[in-house]
Amino acid sequence: MEDLCIQNVNLERSENMARHRTEDFSDSKALVVRRGAPFRVTLQLGRRPFNPKTDSLRIKVMLGRLYVVMPVTFSKRGSTHWKAYIDPEALNLQNPSIFIHTPASASVGCYRFQLCVFTQSGQKTYDFGKFILLCNPWCREDTVHIPFEDQREEYIQNDSGLLFMGTAMNLVSRPWSFDQYEPGVLDSCLNLLQVSPQHKKNRRLDYLKRSDPVYISRIVSAMINSEDDRGVLKGNWSGDFKEGVNPSLWTGSGEILRQWAKSGYRPVKYGQCWVFAAVMCTVMRVLGIPCRVVTNFNSAHDTNGNLVIEEYYTETGQKLNHSKDSIWNFHVWVECWMTRHDLGSEMDGWQVLDPTPQERSKGVFCCGPAPVKAIKDRRIDLFYDIPFVYAEVNADVHTIVVSEGRVVSHGRDTEKVGSLICTKAICFPRLLNITGDYKNTKSPTSSRSSIMSEDSTSSRADSSTGVMVFLILDKAPVAGEPVRFTVKVINKHRVAKMMKIHLNAQTKEYNHSPLDTFWETHGALQLAPSEAKVIHQQILPEQYEDVVGDNLINLAVVLEDMASHERVLASEEFNIASPQLTIEIANGNSIVPNKKQTATVTFTNPYSHTVSGVLTVAGAGLIQGKLHFRMLQLCPGGTVQQTIIFTPSMVGTKMLQANLSLTNVNSTVRGFKMVSVSRA
Repeated sequence: MEDLCIQNVNLERSENMARHRTEDFSDSKALVVRRGAPFRVTLQLGRRPFNPKTDSLRIKVMLGRLYVVMPVTFSKRGSTHWKAYIDPEALNLQNPSIFIHTPASASVGCYRFQLCVFTQSGQKTYDFGKFILLCNPWCREDTVHIPFEDQREEYIQNDSGLLFMGTAMNLVSRPWSFDQYEPGVLDSCLNLLQVSPQHKKNRRLDYLKRSDPVYISRIVSAMINSEDDRGVLKGNWSGDFKEGVNPSLWTGSGEILRQWAKSGYRPVKYGQCWVFAAVMCTVMRVLGIPCRVVTNFNSAHDTNGNLVIEEYYTETGQKLNHSKDSIWNFHVWVECWMTRHDLGSEMDGWQVLDPTPQERSKGVFCCGPAPVKAIKDRRIDLFYDIPFVYAEVNADVHTIVVSEGRVVSHGRDTEKVGSLICTKAICFPRLLNITGDYKNTKSPTSSRSSIMSEDSTSSRADSSTGVMVFLILDKAPVAGEPVRFTVKVINKHRVAKMMKIHLNAQTKEYNHSPLDTFWETHGALQLAPSEAKVIHQQILPEQYEDVVGDNLINLAVVLEDMASHERVLASEEFNIASPQLTIEIANGNSIVPNKKQTATVTFTNPYSHTVSGVLTVAGAGLIQGKLHFRMLQLCPGGTVQQTIIFTPSMVGTKMLQANLSLTNVNSTVRGFKMVSVSRA
């Protein structure tokens, strides 16, 4: 009998990757599939057809030095283990198709596989090549299964999104391109696992543990920062970015991951919290683990674990840097969806993971996975890092006014920290409020305080004797317009009061104490018994434009009773909403792949002085790389337009984003447009 000769093995890339929803990884040289579902390979035979009576086949699958050998059977019956079979109802003896079924608990990674052929004349081995195995949120048996299709589309397949920054009262929606299907990104994400300390220390154990998304997520959380390993990003909060890229200038994950891989896995400079989180979201989506980026407004960093953040002010309302604890105006992390077999089914679902290096977790700069349900229930006995995340959303704020080294006023705010926790809504470019998932929410209150003596512990004095002050922004501040606010003072005393009033504004970065005062005013105020007075104030654009930019403002008012010298403070931290770029697309209803399209980006200068800058345009699946255009001097109130030519390469809803980095203002102006690319 002639020998069985295999001329070729067809990995059926287009069919398999379409069925496994990995077809957008078209740049990958390897077959990309998801665990828990079969994929098909076809043998092309020469000389003679396959004879089931005398020939037998085995498939050997290898991950590093781990391997499994599967006899090829003629039974389709399901199995929780590795299985290879030929469908007897569709048997083609000249070109037989073999289905390889991977278990839903298989390890994530790049596998090699071989075919062993046994005939009456002996044995031969053929190399198939490689396939990449990812987690499978469509498979009910997979520990990352998420129940609804729109969730899978958003948290796995969507390659763009919004990051929320600024303040809760004046949100900034920053477009971000996750870039998971861009060239080189899949390989970079898999190589991230390969260069981790855990893999270098014990490859066999690391491969075995990669079946568990809890293990994978902790590896990724640590590897996104570079504090302990050859991680992706170097953090920098100094304001000096001369040796790298200002974190505010990144627009997507692909450029960062490719640069990291190309450099031989040296950290990319630089990242801050939203960059760390967005890059981690890319990696997790690539690996098949549902992931979303989450912003916590007024996020506490409680270094001593007492759930108290102390903020110090001078008697004239200048905020001081006297505490190791801090409140970031916003902090960004990710949530990943997974089953927690290690904790019990009640802790399944969304898990907090934070790749920004803040505190060590079991000796390594990573955080999580911490079940969101455990944070709400304060289950600090469970893994991982629940006390730290709980404090980020629940700490109390103690506001302390000092004069000549003495505490002269003390207030407490139980609602400021974690005032809004949000993520992008499914399918729509808008905010989804998820604060209630983390804590029992309370009704919002305006900023207020009341006079208290230095030994007081209550948040307000007795209502029959207290003097109260409210600091209220008239509306969310917008670039080019005055910042208008109101101070309301209520005298609860039955006697008249003479008060000193101090107003102070300082610029600050989102995670730092304020810098020097850039605006202040002082005066006196007379209050009749039980009188309420309203004071209107404003900070003009020319007073804040040159110092604020993309930073924030800490505004404080201090009242001093000229008779008793008691003080009362109210404060507000806010950002100035930047102007927006507008993007219009010609023939937006007939966009198809490989056909040139035209877009127009428009900017109107709202500032009180001339501006110039560089416009950068990008869009995964729309533009290869980035386009750059220089914008020359634009007078106040002037408008400029830039025409963009792009050729879509992928079907689906894609994000075209534009960023104008101004050279004479510390600000970047942004805009985005969702583009629907249909099949031709």
